[in-house]
Amino acid sequence: MALEEYQRKRRFSETPEPEGKVESKSTHRFVVQKHRASHLHYDFRLELDGVLKSWAVPRGPSLDPADKRLAMEVEDHPVSYFDFEGNIPQGNYGAGSVMVWDVGTWQPLSSVQVEGKYVPASDEEARAMLAKGDLKFRLKGKRLNGDFALVKMKGRRPGSKGNEWLMIKKHDQHEVEDYNIDHYDSSVLSKRSMDEIAGDEGSREWNSSRPASRGKLKAAWLADAVAKFDQQKAAQRADGGKKSAKKSAPAKAVGKKTTETHKTASRSSSKEKKTLKRA
Repeated sequence: MALEEYQRKRRFSETPEPEGKVESKSTHRFVVQKHRASHLHYDFRLELDGVLKSWAVPRGPSLDPADKRLAMEVEDHPVSYFDFEGNIPQGNYGAGSVMVWDVGTWQPLSSVQVEGKYVPASDEEARAMLAKGDLKFRLKGKRLNGDFALVKMKGRRPGSKGNEWLMIKKHDQHEVEDYNIDHYDSSVLSKRSMDEIAGDEGSREWNSSRPASRGKLKAAWLADAVAKFDQQKAAQRADGGKKSAKKSAPAKAVGKKTTETHKTASRSSSKEKKTLKRA
């Protein structure tokens, strides 16, 4: 994709994001940026061919092989975006707070296994795997480690652009059952939370009960994916609240209600008996 699309979408006189350029040399680094725009999501980026190959992952990467995370391929980002952390002003593409959630190195893997482990591959093989839509790689980060795969989905949903992938954790010693990405809410670089990055004014805006006013996500596919995830989370919170309310209901209140119901039933029964005798 190079950087034409990245630069076309941004006004660098307004956003603190780096304009960047295609680097002549690449190292094998990766970064995961937690991005709180109009909807929260995670951006997963792999350094290759002088740019950062990028995917938006609505629910974030997982260390549980049972999880298959939707990953939407987006425009390449400049390598200088690697340690970008801060706030994209309102009215700009992707407006909101950005945190560097994880950093490290990555290694492409071939399909060949030796003693149950995938053999490292070359960059040329990595390009071929990307083109094929099945990229295997190994991460060595502060929070993400082990073998993963990015697999392009063949079936296209209505309105999709054919950029839907699945990010899947392979079985190895780094897998974590029922992995909870929310366990980590601080930057691996600055140690700041999302609220601290946003600043006091931004924190109040994001934590208010009012709808976020940062504007809609311009990418319809991402807005749809994140909105569905938000609805699921809201439903889970609602169900959890109902269960808690049931558990916390006072036993005496239930007993009192039962007794009153019993008395009412008894009075009704007595009236029915008197009516029958008169008849």
